[in-house]
Amino acid sequence: MGPLRRIGKALLAFALVLLVGTVGYVILGFGVLEAVYQTVTTVTTVGFREVHPLTPVGQVFTIVLILMGAGTALYTFGVLLEGLIEGHLRQRMGRWRMDRQISRMTGHVIICGCGRVGSASVQYLSSLGKQFVVVDRDPGRLEGLEHPNVLGDVTDDRVLEAAGITRARALISAVDTDAGNIYVTLSSRALGPDLVIIARARTEASKSKLLRAGANRAVNPQLIGGRRMAAFAMQPHVSEFLDVVMHDETLDYRIEEVEIAATSPLAGQSLASAAIREATGALLLAIRSGAGQFIANPSGDTRLDPRTILIALGTSTQLDAVRHHVEAQ
Repeated sequence: MGPLRRIGKALLAFALVLLVGTVGYVILGFGVLEAVYQTVTTVTTVGFREVHPLTPVGQVFTIVLILMGAGTALYTFGVLLEGLIEGHLRQRMGRWRMDRQISRMTGHVIICGCGRVGSASVQYLSSLGKQFVVVDRDPGRLEGLEHPNVLGDVTDDRVLEAAGITRARALISAVDTDAGNIYVTLSSRALGPDLVIIARARTEASKSKLLRAGANRAVNPQLIGGRRMAAFAMQPHVSEFLDVVMHDETLDYRIEEVEIAATSPLAGQSLASAAIREATGALLLAIRSGAGQFIANPSGDTRLDPRTILIALGTSTQLDAVRHHVEAQ
């Protein structure tokens, strides 16, 4: 029997003893409050005086209540003390608070798998102060993790629902096998049609399968790592600048994307009339049109249609100003 079930049964037995004792004393002529008081003092063996003198029947009933109630009370207190000492209640309360925190999240990221790749995603999102939930079936990987997490198999839809997939913004599938990532991608796409899904591909051959399964992006960490190492060898300063801007949380500069929504006052304007640089101080590196085409160092007459993505470089303050400039009514 699990510790929580033992605690529940012990509390139920103690409550039944109190109920039987209260009913018995009421039948013997006590008031309800007097009966409760007499029962509690009897089963806890406190030894206070009797509320009313007891008849022989009352004395026999009290003897039986002491024999039954005192043992039940001691057992209940012992089980509660054991639960507190072993941390079961503390763990249960911590899990309850974490579940409540997850249930209130919206627009968060779900990280499936907390291995080497998943842990790197955890560190990066944490450095940005973003909300995320980690899901893994290995309790050892989640032990000591301070961030919201769910223990379970990510291929189980109920586990993904517990992580708030219907309210999430994106999902990172970083489990150990391509088959597992494909299954997670299929399940996630069915549960979240608009979810952004980034899946880990261990081989180049599996990338196309992940994309067909519904992933927005399929990433091969080994391939990206090899390319970055080659880039550091050939263009170390450019590579280091991009690496620092994207991943060094101690630096205030960031490269971020901002979408031009249909309701934005900049929708339909040209870059020159939008005056993003003049209004915010951020540097516009490139834009991505609604058709998906990248335009680096766009000219002033470039039109900002709805769903255009701005890719800007600047400080946190400047990038916040870009968002306000784009969203201003």
